[in-house]
Amino acid sequence: MTVPRTERATGETGTGPRPRRLTGGDVGIPPRHLDFRLPQEMVRWAYADNATATLFLAMLSAIFPPGEDFFVRSVIHFRDRVTDPELRARVAGFTAQEVIHSREHDRLNEAFRSRGFPVHIPESAVALALKVLDRTSPRQQLACTALMEHFTAVMAEDILGSDEFAGRVHADIRELWHWHALEELEHKSVTWDVYELIGTDGPERGRAAPLVVATVLPAVVFGWAYLLVQQGVWRRPRDLREGYRLLFGRGQFLRRVLGRMPVFGHPRFHPDRHDTRALEQRWRDTLFGDDGALAEQLRRPVREA
Repeated sequence: MTVPRTERATGETGTGPRPRRLTGGDVGIPPRHLDFRLPQEMVRWAYADNATATLFLAMLSAIFPPGEDFFVRSVIHFRDRVTDPELRARVAGFTAQEVIHSREHDRLNEAFRSRGFPVHIPESAVALALKVLDRTSPRQQLACTALMEHFTAVMAEDILGSDEFAGRVHADIRELWHWHALEELEHKSVTWDVYELIGTDGPERGRAAPLVVATVLPAVVFGWAYLLVQQGVWRRPRDLREGYRLLFGRGQFLRRVLGRMPVFGHPRFHPDRHDTRALEQRWRDTLFGDDGALAEQLRRPVREA
């Protein structure tokens, strides 16, 4: 089940209008070339002034570049099977957005490194875990990507749908996360629609969660724990308790996100069954409207794959 988001574009020629190749922007997945203005003296503990939660955010930023590279490769493997012009354009928009995400998180990760956070450790750990997933079939990799894209979409909706994240994350990096969350929602159904195109498989979908839990999750936990030890936070039990409460406590951010993950296993699962278009439009206006927070940082269009 796909919720249509756009109409086919046309172009003018000397003999009248004719269909032109759709782009990601035509189908609601525009690649936005942004250069975030990260401050030279970025605040050290950027999540509610808590080291434990901040280092979780740093770990999350660190794993995005290898993760999004895996996502793109798993989808691009089946690009030749995509003949529908709209889905081809959505794949192109998804690819371009993910490439830009990786670039901007590389820049944020460099800022974290300049603050003494060795974020290359969680990045390398997750990259190694994804190499294990690379040994599975291309179809299984796509199923794992669909699961992980579901996680990022649910997390993005939570970030944008409540005031909690904006109230806790420092302005130095808040807008970068808001932009990333918006684009995760814009392309949330692309991977699943490609998977449906090649034919979803029940056992394959069932293996996705155990595979990700057995490979990526230990790498994530290790990377976060390494940062906590390296920064000496493990000797600060009050900070650890408060950070855990902020992230996993009753009614808190990650507990809400994890609580919505099982829907991926439902036989009629489709990302667009949970409609976030109104939320997306609100944040497009907030970030990129005439007086949008990021309007001045929006640069030339990015060439799509």
